[in-house]
Amino acid sequence: MRIALFPLGTVLFPEGLLPLRIFETRYVDMIRRVMREGTGFGVVLIRAGAEVGAVDEVAQVGTLARVVDFGQMPDGLLKIVARGERRFRVVARDRQPDGLNLADVEWLDDPVEARLEPDEFPELRSALMDALAQLDEEYPAGEGRPDDAVWVAGHLGQLLPVPAPVRQHLLEQAGARQRLALIEQMRASG
Repeated sequence: MRIALFPLGTVLFPEGLLPLRIFETRYVDMIRRVMREGTGFGVVLIRAGAEVGAVDEVAQVGTLARVVDFGQMPDGLLKIVARGERRFRVVARDRQPDGLNLADVEWLDDPVEARLEPDEFPELRSALMDALAQLDEEYPAGEGRPDDAVWVAGHLGQLLPVPAPVRQHLLEQAGARQRLALIEQMRASG
């Protein structure tokens, strides 16, 4: 499948929310197109380069995002909230004349064992629900699904105060349970 890429200095997880201010013409056009067509765009971490202008190198694993809210800010910029849907691996990438990156991707779906048992990661799930209750308006996660491994791992991944390369390492794990186990290890090691 071929999708437009939005290289950023952050990582988006499946189920995670990402507020963005859009000001570059190529990305305003991309957002208009995906909203009109009901499709999504790929969020990938910038490994070399900058968010504005040309991007030299991006992570090979990213997340398909869909616009779930949008509006215009007082300064005229487009404001959106994107929700992560599914992970992908970039197979090939090219840059259009306007600078927009397009990529052929393969999907990296999480294993189906997404339902968590009550004794799995109880402290992480409790901490997440507490954090979401405090961030309700800033981070509208919607109806909580604390028994869904993908939902829990996605929101924890978005909210963890860790550098982008650590988030990227989490995203690249084979499944949500592996991401949760790694988050639990990070939490235990302080």
